[in-house]
Amino acid sequence: MKKLLSLALVLLLSLSLATALAQGTVNVFNWEDYINDEVIALFEEETGIKVNYMRFTLNEDMLVQVRTSPGAFDVVFPSDYAIERLISEGLLQEIDFDRVPHAEGNTLEWLRNPDYDPEHKFSVPYMWGTVGILYDTTKVEEPIDSWGALFDERYKGEVFMLDSPRDTLGVALKYLGYSVNSKNPLEIQEAANLLIDQKQRGIVKAYQVDETKDKMVAGEGTLAVVWSGDAQYAINLNPDLAYVVPKEGSNVWVDGMVIPASAANYDNALAFIDFLSRSDIAQMNAEYIEYSSPNLGAIELMGEDYLDNPNLNPSQEVIDNCEFFHDNQEVKVLYDTYWGQVKNAK
Repeated sequence: MKKLLSLALVLLLSLSLATALAQGTVNVFNWEDYINDEVIALFEEETGIKVNYMRFTLNEDMLVQVRTSPGAFDVVFPSDYAIERLISEGLLQEIDFDRVPHAEGNTLEWLRNPDYDPEHKFSVPYMWGTVGILYDTTKVEEPIDSWGALFDERYKGEVFMLDSPRDTLGVALKYLGYSVNSKNPLEIQEAANLLIDQKQRGIVKAYQVDETKDKMVAGEGTLAVVWSGDAQYAINLNPDLAYVVPKEGSNVWVDGMVIPASAANYDNALAFIDFLSRSDIAQMNAEYIEYSSPNLGAIELMGEDYLDNPNLNPSQEVIDNCEFFHDNQEVKVLYDTYWGQVKNAK
């Protein structure tokens, strides 16, 4: 009887300990419209951990918040170059990959050792995609294949540009034949001048981010610089829309999951990252967000509908013609200064 009581006590203590470990909160800082709400509900149901979900719209805004709000975030979703910068500033802590088993071996080969996290210590890929042009096939005279269309007088007042210095200056740099990572002041100035001229000629309808996809669905523009997932979302709702990565090349990006050095809930952060790396959960998010998944299991579950879609699964030729953004901290003042000139141009 004593043995049975002892065993019962051990089991009770084990259950109590498991419950205690599961209790608490994970503070998540992610992009707008970038997770399936059902995924959050499932995580809370399965783990007992409450998700405190916060949102940002630009990497630059996120970086400021992580720097100035220690302890506020447990899991953050920066893009590649922002991950690189956070690593260089010592603002991330290493991920214990033994405790995120769903991520290990379940990632696309070309993303397993990315150059923005060369030792693969600090990040797990969440989504990836390209930057390109979403266009209304009923309003253009020919299929769009070049960034040059954004500067064409024929589309005056009909072009939405991204309200993002890195992306929009990157578009102009690529069109001019330069790298999206240019650190040459003359090249950056030339790109800014091209964008200023575009604005002054009345070609730009607006600089915006999340609202662009819905405005294109509603037929409020002809051309828009968008991320590939937003393009697919819009195309699903309006089949007259099409998406292209221009022939001059573009940016291929990755958003990853990282844990700030100041995170208050490291264990819960690992649990959240591992949950999102599970194949069925990664599938739910990819199908909801309409971005490209780095998760091999999710890709297998999505099957031909995903594999045959060039917007979500671009060819290796398209990928090879694109560049990752890299940290440009040493010339960030130049980018910010010239972007300010673009936005303030009359």
